[in-house]
Amino acid sequence: MDITIHYTFLPQNDPDAAMAFYRDILGFEVRNDVGYEGMRWITVGPEKQPGTSIVLHPPAADPGVTDDERRTIAEMMAKGTYGAITLATSDLDGVFAQLESSGAEVVQEPTKQPYGVRDCAFRDPAGNLIRINEVG
Repeated sequence: MDITIHYTFLPQNDPDAAMAFYRDILGFEVRNDVGYEGMRWITVGPEKQPGTSIVLHPPAADPGVTDDERRTIAEMMAKGTYGAITLATSDLDGVFAQLESSGAEVVQEPTKQPYGVRDCAFRDPAGNLIRINEVG
């Protein structure tokens, strides 16, 4: 089987802040920016990986989501427990320094984990947890 990750989805509740974070701070290219009925879906991804993208979407935009579920999603996003993604870099210290200097919310400084990975963590403007693993 030949399967790759093509899209993954993270919620965003402020499209301009999300775009500034993923484009201007992480350096991802904007691949699509679609508006519909006052909502925006923004697709971003690393320049050298055109087949892998993150879709930053309005939370609970699905018409099947109930009002109670919308409230729960909003509460979880506010706590930073709703969305998460793990990225990777060969320059963890450099990426950490750049993110920290941008004012991004630091969750964890670069740390060697007991399970063998060295990583750090931040939150994006919507509260999503962004872990960054060191590779190579």
